[in-house]
Amino acid sequence: MQARADRPHVAVVGAGISGLAAAWLLRRAAGEAIEVTVLEGSTRIGGKLQVSEVAGIPVDEGADAILVRRPEGRDLVRAVGLAGELTEPGTTSASLWTRGRLRPLPAGTIMGVPADLSALARARILSDAGLARVPLDLLLPRISIEGDVSVGSYVGARLGREVVDRLVDPLLGGVYAGRADMLSLDATLPGLAPAAHAGRSLLLAAREAQRPSTAAAGPVFNTLTGGLGTLPPAVAAGSGARVRTSAMVRELRRTGGSSGRGWRLTVGETRAPESVEADAVVLAVPARPASRLLADEVPGAAAELAAIDYASVAVVTLAYNRSAFPAGVPGSGYLVPAVDGRTIKAVTFSTNKWPHLTRDAPQTVVVRCSIGAYREEGALHRSDQELAAVAVTELAQALAVRELPVDSRVTRWGGSLPQYAVGHLDRVSRARSAVAAVPGLAVCGAAYDGLGIPACVASARSAVTQVLGHLDPEGQWRHAEAPGPRAERADSLHDVVGLPGT
Repeated sequence: MQARADRPHVAVVGAGISGLAAAWLLRRAAGEAIEVTVLEGSTRIGGKLQVSEVAGIPVDEGADAILVRRPEGRDLVRAVGLAGELTEPGTTSASLWTRGRLRPLPAGTIMGVPADLSALARARILSDAGLARVPLDLLLPRISIEGDVSVGSYVGARLGREVVDRLVDPLLGGVYAGRADMLSLDATLPGLAPAAHAGRSLLLAAREAQRPSTAAAGPVFNTLTGGLGTLPPAVAAGSGARVRTSAMVRELRRTGGSSGRGWRLTVGETRAPESVEADAVVLAVPARPASRLLADEVPGAAAELAAIDYASVAVVTLAYNRSAFPAGVPGSGYLVPAVDGRTIKAVTFSTNKWPHLTRDAPQTVVVRCSIGAYREEGALHRSDQELAAVAVTELAQALAVRELPVDSRVTRWGGSLPQYAVGHLDRVSRARSAVAAVPGLAVCGAAYDGLGIPACVASARSAVTQVLGHLDPEGQWRHAEAPGPRAERADSLHDVVGLPGT
């Protein structure tokens, strides 16, 4: 396939929300001055944004919420004509299923790090010994940390191991499907990391970090009434880009040698490959595929991205008659600490969280159960029927459910959640520096700055800025600014698809 000779051609590899946002932002900024093609290897667009019906109700299979505090996601929704579909949650109260029962998640925590000792005590999540250990943080000597460390090691040293196991680990697991002992403090808790590096009290740092949020009004999250799976088609249509599915990019090479300014992408099946010429390329695929594509031209970046690991999960969606819950359905859902030994990691009561789902089916309760975590892929070796049976059994144990579901769905997300391991920020910085040294190339996606939709859109914006700087250094044909601020890191709790769940 050849681009039109009278205008630059940009190839975007990957049609998840990051790639589609990049295509939309490119056309928004440059209009008809450029041609944009999106190449998606699978048979559909949208990545982890997908919606289908369960018991006749459209329920998201992956991400189900957009963070309100960051504007990038809602700005994109409005720009593509879906503002009227935005809706607010009915409840955001959540619990932990731990030590034999459901216990309310204490108020005043940052990714499980407590700021309010009274609320922590009332929740009765920790044992008496674990609770008594927490305030010792105020008496511990100031020990500054040099370099990045794991969340588990730092929080455990300051507040005790029980806080890690029963609060921080399940909350981080709800975001990354990872473990606190492996995840980066700097990348996943940027609001608290400065206190660690300064040797300050973690409790006091959490209290200070809570103060700005207490003045915030309104919901933390929004969704779309038709499901977030309706967003990708709207973005694709609004971009005016050519979007191709079943177009796997197998090789990326510069044309004209190492000093060349163009790109050749090898697309399609190995027995019948196709060449696509482009003036610039945006790689909006997960870290491992990006690493393979960069191996020949940017080996330094390829090596860094190859080190980013991923977790696999399954989402079991169950629909029940409301009569199955004689004691009612509490809050938006619950998380399950790994130390409690359950298969389910998180449960979302979708019809509580999003009341619009019950508009046409008021007697139906929809529940989403997340199974699987990093280095716990064995749980996913079960069949779909077995996964659904495990979810039904554990849900009945938690809530005394009296009936079987009337419908179910199992969605498997293999290698879907990047693990922000210790050293992640430096790893990403090195990868981006190597990519930036090559004209006409940029990367974006969830592997870099955050897993939520706003973070992915912000990542796409940074990539688009980089590409436009190469194609149009004088800014002669850029006629509009892309929406939202430049990409920035944020507390990961506020940068996810909506807790609990994946």
